Amino acid sequence: MWQRIKDFSWDWRGVFITTPAIATFIGLLRLSSSLQFLELAAFDQFMRWRPPLPLSDDITIIGVGATGHSVVSDGEYAQLLEALQSMEPREIGLDIYRDIPVEPGNAELEAVFRKYDNILGIEKIVGDSSIEKVPPPPVLKEKDQVGFNDVIPDPDSRIRRAILSLNDENNETLYSWPLILAYNYLGGEGIQGGAAPGTDNWFQFGDAVLEPLEANSGGYSGRLGKIDAQGYQVFINYRGRAGSFDQVPMEAVLAGDVPRELIRDRLVLIGDISEVNKDLFAVPFTLAADQRMPGVEVHANIASQIIDSARGDRPLIQVWSEWQEILWIVFWTGVGASLAWGLRNTGHGKAWSWERFIGLGGAVCLLWGSSFGALVYSWWIPVVPPFLGLFFAAIAITGYIARSAGQIRNTFGRYLSDEIVSTLLESPEGLRLGGERRTITILTSDLRGFTGISERLDPEEVVKLLNLYLSDMADVITDYLGTIDEFMGDGILVLFGAPLPRPDDPERAIACAIAMQLALKTVNQKITAMGLAPFEMGVGVNTGEVVVGNIGSEKRAKYGVVGSQVNLTYRIESYTTGGQILISEHTYQLLEDILEIRGTQQVSPKGVKTAITIYEVSGIKGKYNLRLPEMVEEFYDLPEAIAIEFSVLKGKDIVEERQKACFSQLSEREAILRLSEETDMTTPETLMNLKLNFLHPENTALEDDFYAKVVENSSLTAPYFQIRFTMRPPLIHAKFDQVYQLAQPGTTMASSSQ
Repeated sequence: MWQRIKDFSWDWRGVFITTPAIATFIGLLRLSSSLQFLELAAFDQFMRWRPPLPLSDDITIIGVGATGHSVVSDGEYAQLLEALQSMEPREIGLDIYRDIPVEPGNAELEAVFRKYDNILGIEKIVGDSSIEKVPPPPVLKEKDQVGFNDVIPDPDSRIRRAILSLNDENNETLYSWPLILAYNYLGGEGIQGGAAPGTDNWFQFGDAVLEPLEANSGGYSGRLGKIDAQGYQVFINYRGRAGSFDQVPMEAVLAGDVPRELIRDRLVLIGDISEVNKDLFAVPFTLAADQRMPGVEVHANIASQIIDSARGDRPLIQVWSEWQEILWIVFWTGVGASLAWGLRNTGHGKAWSWERFIGLGGAVCLLWGSSFGALVYSWWIPVVPPFLGLFFAAIAITGYIARSAGQIRNTFGRYLSDEIVSTLLESPEGLRLGGERRTITILTSDLRGFTGISERLDPEEVVKLLNLYLSDMADVITDYLGTIDEFMGDGILVLFGAPLPRPDDPERAIACAIAMQLALKTVNQKITAMGLAPFEMGVGVNTGEVVVGNIGSEKRAKYGVVGSQVNLTYRIESYTTGGQILISEHTYQLLEDILEIRGTQQVSPKGVKTAITIYEVSGIKGKYNLRLPEMVEEFYDLPEAIAIEFSVLKGKDIVEERQKACFSQLSEREAILRLSEETDMTTPETLMNLKLNFLHPENTALEDDFYAKVVENSSLTAPYFQIRFTMRPPLIHAKFDQVYQLAQPGTTMASSSQ
C-alpha cells in the first residue's frame, strides 16, 4: 500500500508540487487586491450575459426631466403626488432633495407631506466629492418618513453594492430609502421585516435573510483597504439594464394619461432621469456614457430584490465563505496542473499540443461556464483567481515538460529516432538514475578488418570513412525504431525494447540487421569510388534479460544497458564473417516461423558454461519480407600453390606463432588452404580469426596483412581448411587479381557472403 502511494506521488509529482505553489501565489495576489478589478470586470460581463428579468409588477418609476423640464417647483411636485394618490399606490418614494423650498408651491407640498403617510423622502448622510450632506424635507423628518439614498461606488465608479443601514456620529442607526420602501411595501402583504434570529441583527424579510457583505466577499479584496465596507451592505441583484421597470414621465401623470394599473397598489418611485442633474451612475451593464442608469432606478433594483427575495421569487446574490473560495482556487489550480501533467504524453515535449490545448480549453470553458451559471442563479463564485491558477499551473507544468524534453533530447536525440524521442518524452521518468530489468533484443555490428584498414590511413581519413558508414547505418537503425546505445569505433550497439518496449522488438531487430547488410552495398560504392577496399560487416543478434537505465551521476549520465546477455551478443557477433547475420537460440525461438535460416553452428563462447547453438539468418518473412542475396562462390584451381603465412588471432592479439600454408583453391571471397608439411599444428578450428601474409620466393612475408575467418566445410580433411576473407587492402586485392587471371574454374559453392 505504501509503495503504491509512493509510486502515485512520484507519477503525479508535478501536480503535487505545482498546485500548492501556484495556489499560494494566486492567494497572495488576491490579498493584495491585484485581482479585484479583473474579478469585477468578469462579474460585470456575466451580468451583461445574464438573461434579463421581465418588467417588475411591483414598481413603477415616474421620471422627472424626461422631456427636458429640469427645474420642478414644489407646487408641481404637490400636484404630482396628489395625482398619484388618486390612483391608490401602496407606497411612494420621492427621490428628490427638498431640504429648501423651491417656490412656488412649497406650502402646498408640505401640506401633501402632512396629509399622506405613504410618502418617503430622502436625505444624503455620507456626502462625497460632488455633493455635501443633504438634510431631508423638514415635514417628512418630523413624521419619520425619511431614508438615506447614498450609494457607494466601487473603485471603478460602478455601483454594485447597496448600503442598507449606517450608524451616524451619535451611533444612531439610519436606514436606507429603498430598504424602508421595501419594508413598508411588504408590510402591505403581511410580510414582516426585522432582525433574523441567531444573528448579529441581520435583516430578515419573510424567510429571506440579508447577509451583510464583508470587505472580501465575492470578488472583493478589501483587507488592504481597497473597498469601503462601512455600514450594512449587500450586493445589488440587478433585474437587467436600464429600463427594467415600467417608467412614465411626470408630465403624463399630470395630464392623466397613465393607466391606473401602473400605479394602483404599486411602489411608485419619483426621481430625476435627466442628464442635466447628473443623477446617473455606471453599473455592471454600462459600457458607454449613454448606458448609465438613473439613481432612482438603482434604488428601484435594490427595493425590487428585497421584495422578490422576501416572497421567495428571486434570491439575493450570495457568496461562498473564504475557505470555500480557497478550495475553489486550489481545485482549479490542480485541474490545470493535472491536465498539463496528464496530457504531457501527447505533446512530445512541445510547448503545446492539440490535446493539451483542447483539454485546458475545455477546463477554462467549464470554469467560466460554471461561474456564469452560478451567477444566473444568484451565486457569485470567483472566476479570475481560479482561472489564473489553472493558467499559471499549466504554464509551469509546460515549462517543466519543455525543460525535461530538452534534457531528454540532449541525452537521446543523437542516437534515437525522432519517433522514439517523441515517445520517450511521454515518460520523462525514464531520466532517473538507476535501471530496471527488462527483456530486450540486442544487435551489435562490426566491420571485418577495419583495424587493419585504419592503420593504413590518416586519422582524418579514418574519421571520414566512419562517418560515411555510421551515417547510413544510423538511418537504417532509426527506420526500424532501434536505439543506438553506443558507437564503438566501427562497432554499433543497438537496442530494441529500450527505452521503449514494443511487442515486435525481435522481428524489427532481425529486419534491421538484414537492412543494414543491404545498405552496406551503397556504402561500399562510395568507398570504392575513393579507391579503398569495400567494407564487410558482421551482425549478431540476441534476446535476453538485461538492466537498462541511466548510468552515471546527476551531473553526467548515459543511457545504457548492462548484463551477461550484452556480452553474449558480442560473442555471437565475433563468430560472423563479412555479410553474415548470426542470432542466438532465444531469438530464433521467438521468430522461428518467419525466419529463413542458412545454417547453424555449435559454439562455446567465453563466459557461457555450455555450448550454444547460433543460427545464420538469410531472410525474414512476414511484415518486413527481407532477404540477403544468394551469392555463389566459384572456386578456381591454381596452376601452382601460392605460399602464405598466417597467425591465429584472439581479439586483436596473436596467440600462436606464424604457420605456413598455401592456397589450393580460390574464389572471389573465400579460399581453400593446405597446411605446409613443415608445420606441426592441426588445421585451425572453425570461426578462428587469422592474420595472413603472402610469402616471397625467399620465404619472407610481404608487409601488407590481410585477414580471414575459418569457415566450416565438412567435405575437407586435414591438412585442408577453408577461410573467408574479412579484410584485404588494395595492394592485396591487386595481388589476388593477378592470381585470378592465372586460375582455372574448379568447384562452385553457395555462400551467404555479399
